Amino acid sequence: MNQPYAEVIGDPIEQSKSPVIHGFWLEKLGLAGRYDRHRVPAERLADYLAERRADPDWRGCNVTMPHKQAIVPLLDRLDPLAAKIGAVNTVVRESDGTLSGYNTDAPGFLEPLQPLLEQAHLFRMARVLGTGGASRAIVAALAERGFVVVLAGRNPAKAQAMLDDVTTQDDHHAIDLAHFAEPTDFAFDDREQCLDVIVNASPLGMTGQPPLAFDFTHAPPRSVVYDIVTSPLETPFLREARRAGFETVDGLSMLIGQADVAFAHFFGVKPPRAFDAELRERLLA
Repeated sequence: MNQPYAEVIGDPIEQSKSPVIHGFWLEKLGLAGRYDRHRVPAERLADYLAERRADPDWRGCNVTMPHKQAIVPLLDRLDPLAAKIGAVNTVVRESDGTLSGYNTDAPGFLEPLQPLLEQAHLFRMARVLGTGGASRAIVAALAERGFVVVLAGRNPAKAQAMLDDVTTQDDHHAIDLAHFAEPTDFAFDDREQCLDVIVNASPLGMTGQPPLAFDFTHAPPRSVVYDIVTSPLETPFLREARRAGFETVDGLSMLIGQADVAFAHFFGVKPPRAFDAELRERLLA
């Protein structure tokens, strides 16, 4: 009997840590199944989906760059959140062979912030740095949870277009990323009931990329500093934040969080999250 399987697709794909995460959970649960990686060039995306749709053992795939937006018109159904974000990172083959698109980046990003989000706040503000593919899900998720979003990019017009695409309120702001590189003497609201989150949603600080230029005088008191970069896990941005006394969240938190939701779609059970510390060790080995 053939095993059910899922996979991650993209181009390139060798760097993906998803097979380690899903493979670890399958192993811990003793489930019959596997999770692979598969390189799919842009011109092969439609053919790939047609082939997999015909395979009853294929449960679906995670989608990474450059396909998160290109795959949308090739699917039969979009989850409302994925439709709002305009990007899909999880495709599920339904029992009738139809393909449904989801975005698990948004709930994955919010997962480590959940204890804070369950509290009441006078005001919530998020400074999101970067306007790449991941930003769409992050901005939509934060706006939905009551944050005023300041989206910073090298091209403020692109940042504004993204805000217009994925949010419904008009109180968000688009600014130049360079704004945060210079010190400020702005007097921030220091009431304890305010929640401020600063997110690096760009590749800056990633191995092989220049560091993110961010001056921490732009961080209000008690800010939570979040970097979605996973290599290195300890980015200069997070190191500086910790030195300045801020609470930090690293990129593996979002990566594991989004995989949790996808795993349940693919294999019909929740992953064993009691082993997160062991999983992190395996991912860093």
